[in-house]
Order: sequence, then structure tokens, then C-alpha cells
Amino acid sequence: MAQHKQQKRRPGAVVAASDTGRLAAATTFLAGRSRIIAVVLVAIASLRIAGTYPVFNQTFDEPLHIACGVEWLGSVVCADETPPLARVAAAAGPYLLGARSKGTPYRDMDSEYKEGAAILYRGHRYDLTLALARLGILPFFWIACLVVYQWGKRYGAGVAVVAVFLFSFLPPVLGHAGLATVDMALTAFLGAAFLSALIWVEQPTPKHGVLFGAMTALAILSKYSTLVFFPASAALALIWYLAVERPTLRSLAGAAAKRIPSLAVAIFTALAIVWAGYRFSYGGGLPAPQLFSGIRMVMEHNTGGHYTYLLGQRGINGWWYFYPVVLAVKTPLAFLLLLAAGGVWVLRNSRTAWIPLTFSGGILLVGLFSRINIGVRHILPVYVGLSVLAALAIWRMLELRPSPKWLGRALALLLIWMAASSLWTHPDYLAYFNELAGSRPEQILVDSDLDWGQDMKRLARRLREAGAPYVTFTPIADQGLAQELGFPLVRASDVPSPSPGWNAVSLTQWKARRLRLLDTHPEVTPWPDLAGRGERIGRGILLWYYPPGSIPGQ
Repeated sequence: MAQHKQQKRRPGAVVAASDTGRLAAATTFLAGRSRIIAVVLVAIASLRIAGTYPVFNQTFDEPLHIACGVEWLGSVVCADETPPLARVAAAAGPYLLGARSKGTPYRDMDSEYKEGAAILYRGHRYDLTLALARLGILPFFWIACLVVYQWGKRYGAGVAVVAVFLFSFLPPVLGHAGLATVDMALTAFLGAAFLSALIWVEQPTPKHGVLFGAMTALAILSKYSTLVFFPASAALALIWYLAVERPTLRSLAGAAAKRIPSLAVAIFTALAIVWAGYRFSYGGGLPAPQLFSGIRMVMEHNTGGHYTYLLGQRGINGWWYFYPVVLAVKTPLAFLLLLAAGGVWVLRNSRTAWIPLTFSGGILLVGLFSRINIGVRHILPVYVGLSVLAALAIWRMLELRPSPKWLGRALALLLIWMAASSLWTHPDYLAYFNELAGSRPEQILVDSDLDWGQDMKRLARRLREAGAPYVTFTPIADQGLAQELGFPLVRASDVPSPSPGWNAVSLTQWKARRLRLLDTHPEVTPWPDLAGRGERIGRGILLWYYPPGSIPGQ
């Protein structure tokens, strides 16, 4: 009888052994060919990114960055809230095409926007010029993927390739890697700075000091938020290390003394590269005076706040929960599930998994206190650490022996779900929202998370198809763009009522700015609040047609 029961269990045991064998074969394959698989993944992502170039017109910030980059190449450094590295990369292509600065004195963002717009419209090569500018940002995506790979490789080649897969399929990453802005550069070099700091801490050689200093300098030259993100992540990592390892004061003092010489090398390297980024300028008794004025402007911006929108609310001081909400709705659900389920297991069973978590946690912690609540792009580097952590969790669960036979299937389904949701959203990576947002994401977020002005080209095409002689549309202040994209006559909209004919509304202008009213005239209701659901153009514009005589009172 015992023998009979044993025979009855044997088929299930064979299936379980078969599943285990397939899992082992899959993990062996991934680990053994991690480099070539990672290269293929990055190549696929690069093609997907480049495929967005002809679809979208310029977003709001791109002309400004291109203008400042062209000015740097012509020997002038913009003195505003953004350092030059990514701007120069974005301007290199247009500069080689013949773009030159008009030398317009910098007064504000509007003056630089007009300068950048003139560069884009020059010679009626708009699509080519904008594509070349965006192409200049693509290498930063490659560097970010390399950082993710090298960081993951510290836990094993299999972890590295899974981390690259996760990172390269994240729509927010793909969306901002396809724009001539600075957020992808920050993502690449902030991750590189933290990783090189880990390497330097472990092996404090002069060579590693140079690497640490160089990566930190390039992160600073990418975006000034490095100056708060990096210390926050490093401090959180140190606190966690002290709590987990509990080193003695003597060992800490000895470790610090051992690292002082190479730290000096790192600091010298960083200062030299940062100064070079500002063309070795000198003024007011300071090297690189634009650096200090830029930092001051960012601090003033944060103190003054930034007009923003979240969950139907509008405000200037931001909300502590803004970025947690952003991550909850802008990150694929499959990724969040992998991170939550696997991350708990890893943190309980691994003494090193906390390192990528502290990197991302430090960035998010700064975001909680920031009064500049704009979008996921401002904390985009969190995905570097989260991708490594999620990949580590997946790999460790796959290595469980014996592992539940459903585990591999569940992980495979989550990975397929993530890949499918990412592919399905092409080319609208910038405006991606996961399933939690529903069909009306504008009720949650707008601006660079949904409508950054990128769908004007699509609107122009739709109006041409409709044979529209004119359109009523609030945001078109840039008549050069309207002409370049082939718009019909554009009329300014009336806030209380639509006009007869075609009416287009930017979701950001409607939800966040109340069609120019902002917080003034609360007694006035913008007409889209009362209108039915219009035709959605891309992800960021709504379009209505009202036949003449159909609007009461007109």
C-alpha cells in the first residue's frame, strides 16, 4: 500500500523535477550569455526610442535646452537652473547641421525658448533638427543601461541581464530617453556616481578615486539635483550600513583614514571636470560663476514653489505624497508587483540587497520634501536602483531549491505582462499610465507626465484630415510651430464657452491652468468641465466639433 501511494505521487514529482530542470536551464542560459542578451535588449530599446522621434513635436523644455547647448558650443554658458552637459549633447547635432546662436541676451526661459524655436525652424528642416537633438541624448540611455548591468553584475550575470530587461522596458525611461532634455543624463550619471562610490569604498585606490570624482562631476553637470540626491542616498546607505553591520568606532575611524588620500583625488577630479564644463569661466571672485548662480536659482525656485496639479488639486507648494503617487501610476504594475513581492524576500534574506534600495530611497526621500512637483522625470534615477533590486529578487527566487512549481510560471507571467504593456504603449511612453489610472489619467496628473505639448503634430494632421479651416486652441502662442506643422488658422479660445467649429484643448492647460485662469476667477467654469468627452488626439489633447448654431447663446 505504501508502495502504491509512492507510485501515485511519482507523476507529480516528475513534473516538478521537469519544471525545476527547465528553470535551471533558463537561468544558466541567461547567466552564460548575459552580455549579448543585454546588448540586444539595449538595441531593441534604442530602436523603440528612435521610433518616437518623428511622431512627436518638441515638448515645452526642448527648445530651451537646445538653445543653451548651441550657445555653449559658441562660447557662451547659460546662467540658469540647468547645467550644460546634456544640453551640449542635444545641441551637437543641430550645431553640425549649421545651427548657430543669435546671441540673444538671456532674460528668462521665454527668451531662450524663442531662441531654441528659431534654431528648430531654421531652413524648414524641423524634423531633422529635432531628431538630431534627441539623438544626442540616446548615449545617456546606453550609459544608464551599462550602470544597471554593472550594478546587477555585482550579484551575478543573471541578475545583470534581468535588471537591464526591466530598466529598458520601463515606459518612463524610454519616454524621457527620447527627448532633448536633461533627465536621462541625470539618470545615467547619478547612478554611475553611486556605483563608482561603492567601488571606491570597497577598494579606495587612486584609480577608483578618479572614477568616483569623474562620475560625480558628470552627474553635477547633468542636473543640480545631484547635489541633494547623491548626499541623501549616500547618507541613507551609511545609516543602513551602521544599523546592519554595527561596526566599532575604531574600525570606522581606520576605514575613514585609509580613504582620505583617494577621496582627495576624487574631489580634485570632480572640481576640475565641473570647471571644465563651464569652460573654465571665472567671475565675481569665483570659478564657474554660472554654477553658483544656477544653484541659487534652483533654491529660489524650490522656496517659491511651482504651480502644479495632482488628483484634481492645484497648488504651488506641492504635496509630500506627489512622487509616491507618481510612481504608483507611472510604473508598470507588473514591475511594482515584482518589486513588492520579491523585494520583501530579498531584504529578509540578503545582507547586500539594501544598497540599491538606499540609492532609490534617498532620491524619493528628497522628493517628499521638494516643493517643485513636476513629474516622474524629476526622480527618474530611482528606476536604476529599483531595477537592480527587482532583478535580484527575481533571480534569487528562481534559485530557490526546491522551488514551488508555480513560482517560475508566475514570474514569467509578470515579466510578459510588463513587456506587453510597454510594447503596447508605443510610441506614447512619455504619457504612459498603468492600469490603476483608468481611462482618465488627467484626473491624476498632467504636465510632463501626460501632456507636455508633444501631440501638436498629431493635432495638425487630424485637422488637415478633417479639412478644418480654423481651430480654436488656447496653447498656440508659438505661431512658428503652428506654421511648421501645417496648422490652419488658430483662434484664441474663450474660457466660459467653446466656439463654433473645431475646438482643441490641451489637458495640461485645462486641468492644471484652467485655460489661463489658474486660481483667479473661481466663479468661472472652463467650458471643457461641462462638455462631453471629446476625441482624444494622442494622449494629451482633446478635440470637439460644434456645428454653427449648436452652441446656446451664440
